[in-house]
Amino acid sequence: MSVPQKPARSLLGWEAAILGLVVVALLIGSRLHEAFLTGPNLSNLSSNLVEIALIALTMTLVVVAAEIDLSVASTVGMCSALLGVLWAAHAPMPLALLATLALGALAGLFNGLLVTRLGLPSLAVTIGTLALYRGLAYALLGDRAVADFPPFWTNLGFGLVPGTQIPIPIVAFAVLAVITAVVLHATPFGRSLYAIGANELAARFAGLRVERTKLLLFVLSGLMSAFAAVVYTFRFSSARADNAVGLELAVIAAVLLGGVSIFGGRGSVIGVIGAVFLIGIIQNALTLADVPNEILTIVTGLLLILSVLGPNLAARVRTSRERRVARSKGGAP
Repeated sequence: MSVPQKPARSLLGWEAAILGLVVVALLIGSRLHEAFLTGPNLSNLSSNLVEIALIALTMTLVVVAAEIDLSVASTVGMCSALLGVLWAAHAPMPLALLATLALGALAGLFNGLLVTRLGLPSLAVTIGTLALYRGLAYALLGDRAVADFPPFWTNLGFGLVPGTQIPIPIVAFAVLAVITAVVLHATPFGRSLYAIGANELAARFAGLRVERTKLLLFVLSGLMSAFAAVVYTFRFSSARADNAVGLELAVIAAVLLGGVSIFGGRGSVIGVIGAVFLIGIIQNALTLADVPNEILTIVTGLLLILSVLGPNLAARVRTSRERRVARSKGGAP
């Protein structure tokens, strides 16, 4: 059973490389366009990635436990559609928000029950619910949009913290990121996720409640997707069934690029946060430089490949170095 990486060691590994790339991307972006490092643009940059950042937090926990949830973007669309339907039906906003969050949790619970009770692979399950939840979103709202949300609520989606250029949703993300980091890296629950992801059988023999833990992770993933749906809906002042289409690819790319192993048992929150901002900075810089959308799509695809290839190459180099050190110590008199 692998042991969770120590923070000091992680900072010298892939996570440090990601943070270094963030700095390089900022420097290149500032050379590409004079408006890149201005407050309004950085505020816009962080607003555009907040939903990806939120979902990436719980996706990190899911992938560390050697599972995956590809239905997150469709959950966002379904929850956004429900929020629009309830508001159009004149439901009180607090009640509509509670119902939206509950729907997200139920969607995650459904995924989790299929994975933990029926023993189905999460990849297959969530590909199926990816289509199911998007279909339910269209069943709820059709092709229409609901856009008459009150300014008080929409301001929570795109407003700024008074006296700053910091978007309000980024503050919520920062709080949740700290909570997620503490849970993953400093609690028995977080250590159990690493243990389950590294060797599920050994984790069972060690007495860990694997099914219950994974079920909770999928519920949290659905709940976070619902919260992201609320942010997305208020940020664009529009509830639509096709909201957040394709968002799951950006989330997965950020999580894997951040150093979380697709096979589970390894990864850190700081690496994922760095990867989220790296992707956002690259896309923002290319957009300011009037790079065509086709190129942006190619760059996103390359980042997705790099997200799988890079951490694995880094792990191989680290393992090879450790073996050489072990052999040299074994051969010493």
